Amino acid sequence: MSDSYGDILTIDELSGYLKVPKSTLYKLVREGKVPCQKVGRHWRFRKDAIDSWLEESRIRETNSEGDEK
Repeated sequence: MSDSYGDILTIDELSGYLKVPKSTLYKLVREGKVPCQKVGRHWRFRKDAIDSWLEESRIRETNSEGDEK
């Protein structure tokens, strides 16, 4: 992926980056499942934190699938 996104993402940019609806992101934010920070009334997301979160989620899913066998 080209680096069209900066180090800090808005909810719209993160929605495009992850290819998920904004409503899904707002739900994850409310549940505390996605790393984020509120700046005033706006949510901001560090791209490197999101990438780490995705990798950790992938590893957890892989490990839990192995546990079921």
